[in-house]
Amino acid sequence: MTRAIPLDNSLIDEATEWRRYLHAHPETAFDEHRTADFVAAKLEEFGIEVHRGLGGTGVVGTLKRGTSPAAVGLRADMDALFIHEDNDVDYRSTVDGKMHACGHDGHMAMLLGAARHLARNGDFDGTVRFIFQPAEETGDERCGGNEMVKDGLFEKFPVQAVFGMHNFPGAPLGSFMLRPGPMLASIDTFEFHIGSELSHPHSQFYVADPLLIAASLVQDMHAFKARYVNPAEPVVLSITQFQSGDPSDRQSVHVTPDKAVVRGTLYTLNDAIRGQFEAGLEKLVRNAAEASGATYKFIFERGYPVLRNTPQETEFATSVAEEVAGADKVSAAMQPVMGAEDFAFMLGKVPGCYVFLGSAREGEATPRQLHNPAYDFNDEVLPVGIRYWATLAERYLSQASGRQ
Repeated sequence: MTRAIPLDNSLIDEATEWRRYLHAHPETAFDEHRTADFVAAKLEEFGIEVHRGLGGTGVVGTLKRGTSPAAVGLRADMDALFIHEDNDVDYRSTVDGKMHACGHDGHMAMLLGAARHLARNGDFDGTVRFIFQPAEETGDERCGGNEMVKDGLFEKFPVQAVFGMHNFPGAPLGSFMLRPGPMLASIDTFEFHIGSELSHPHSQFYVADPLLIAASLVQDMHAFKARYVNPAEPVVLSITQFQSGDPSDRQSVHVTPDKAVVRGTLYTLNDAIRGQFEAGLEKLVRNAAEASGATYKFIFERGYPVLRNTPQETEFATSVAEEVAGADKVSAAMQPVMGAEDFAFMLGKVPGCYVFLGSAREGEATPRQLHNPAYDFNDEVLPVGIRYWATLAERYLSQASGRQ
């Protein structure tokens, strides 16, 4: 087993500065202009060829050495969230209502750190693609991963495999978690509208009641999940919004609402289940509305597909993680997580593997969870992530070119 790549202290210090600068200047989906400027300037400073604009604000850096045609892609996400930061730190968000509450600032800093190391000290024969992707947080098909793929990411910048990584504050610092096959769920959103004619104050006696129909449908949808879908299938169905009537108008309490709107999300590890729910939930809404003489509208919007790691690339990523962190800190058969990630669109085009990197803070009893106003990326994990990326690129290209 070869030794993991050593890093100099100056690189770790720089990566920390980059991370904190990016944290202080968050930008949300498809608005990462300043962020892309920063990333592109750093890559150019390292002597890496830069291409901009893919998927809107995406940045792709290309570093080529030797004559091998082999190429590997390393991906980091760039967007922040619409969350107001609660942290009292020097690098606190300077943009009110926006913050890096998912660690994408750290993801960028780790990949930039690997880019600098490989540009100055990399020992490989082939090409490394540094993929900085916008808009991971949208939750729908118009996300950065899908947009970059549709813009020809892998046709313009071909790779044999692509790899992604996300920090995981609930796991020990510097540990790795991954698995072959389905690792993260698909995500879809749905909504339905129930309508009725408004009339006089006693209209509730003569027309359909949208609120009552919608409330019954919420229960019916959960019953559909429990009784009409294989209970062995991992599925998370959530009703997240229910709107009917005007709570600001106290007098309207005497009038049946003319409409009700309900929205929810669906997560699953089986793409076939998505179609089953789309058809089944629409049928529930249609039948309930028709039986009550109400109008209805049903909308089902596909989001990210199931994220599936390919076996060979997962085995390779496991070996790199073990080299970097030690075998005792690598779980290569983790349970799937019922969250979603648009890296799934990239894995739908080329083989690859997505890993979680543990980023828990020592002595912190309750981890600062992702998508939380108190979340802050743990800078202590930066060298682990940089070393993983740099080691992975060198090992992958060495194997692909026949060098060991």
